[in-house]
Amino acid sequence: MLIGGVAARLHGSPSLTRDVDVCYSRALANLERLAGVLATLHARLRGADDNIPFLPDARTLLAGANFTFTTDLGDVDVLARPAGVAGYDELARSAELVDLGDVSVLVATLDDLIRMKTAAGRAKDRAEVEILAALRDERDGT
Repeated sequence: MLIGGVAARLHGSPSLTRDVDVCYSRALANLERLAGVLATLHARLRGADDNIPFLPDARTLLAGANFTFTTDLGDVDVLARPAGVAGYDELARSAELVDLGDVSVLVATLDDLIRMKTAAGRAKDRAEVEILAALRDERDGT
């Protein structure tokens, strides 16, 4: 499921982001699919020495929770437990299915994005909370 800046853009935020953030289900079948995608993208731990062995397989993903990768297509953050929420199952209850042309993806709601950004608490997140709250107010007509 998309979270973070790309999800915010899909809701109308004008802010730009340099990475893709996803929250993933920890079900074994999903971990295996995610590991396959990461292998195809030649995912490497972002910020780690290239000499450190790392195999992004289902077992490794299950042993950890939140990972930041550099891939052939750019940076990807793969989070089982984003700040402010319990994880995928909580977010999936209210997520919105968005058609992106060739694929449809689950996207975290504005309210959930606001909760995650608030909990993260970084300056850029606090600024984005203001934007997301304004988008929510506009959507709700308040």
